[in-house]
Amino acid sequence: MGQNNPEFLIMPLFFQQQVNPHTRLAIWKIEEAESFFAVPLQRSITHPHKRLQHLAGRYLLRFLFPQFPLELIQIADTRKPFLENELFHFSISHCGDFAAVLVSTQNRVGVDIEIVSKKILKVQHKFASGEEMAVVQEGLAGEATQTITNRELTLIWCCKEAVFKWYGTGEVDFKNHMQVQGIRTWDGKLFQTSLCFKKEKEQVLLLQSHFFDNICLSYVVT
Repeated sequence: MGQNNPEFLIMPLFFQQQVNPHTRLAIWKIEEAESFFAVPLQRSITHPHKRLQHLAGRYLLRFLFPQFPLELIQIADTRKPFLENELFHFSISHCGDFAAVLVSTQNRVGVDIEIVSKKILKVQHKFASGEEMAVVQEGLAGEATQTITNRELTLIWCCKEAVFKWYGTGEVDFKNHMQVQGIRTWDGKLFQTSLCFKKEKEQVLLLQSHFFDNICLSYVVT
């Protein structure tokens, strides 16, 4: 689950982890006014909370790597932010009052953070197959429950969103191009998921996930 154990810190820095010698991960709980972040707003965002999410993500990039060149960030047609010179590989995700960032000087990365909600039950047919449900149930063997709930569905969605951001070029069918092949859990809070990505060429990716009460975080590093 990464070379170092996760380090829990006082809010608003909610979570931080050194994933490997080149890659750092953090979650920020947004409790501040816009003026706190002191980073550039690189595009027009009219919604106040979405603007805060944007600023918190940019702030975390500099928090993790102080030399990160925020002014050089570009936005692809797929809305993925990137650096043309690839000095850093990075991924940003937001949900509610949380912003998550994964940054690496060497590895390709993708991260997603989601709030567990019953709404996901209405759209599960769009991203999860019956075979994947069986894999998750098998991975839950020995847990208090083996029933697939909105929590497990959120985990699947979160993993696939992280891979979507890792891929970065869009046009990915979440149900046909990504297939969960195996899952392990540590006390129902830490998960490791193997996922077969079938876009362009077939490859198996290993994702790490953390649950913080009703928040799910998933990431991939290659």
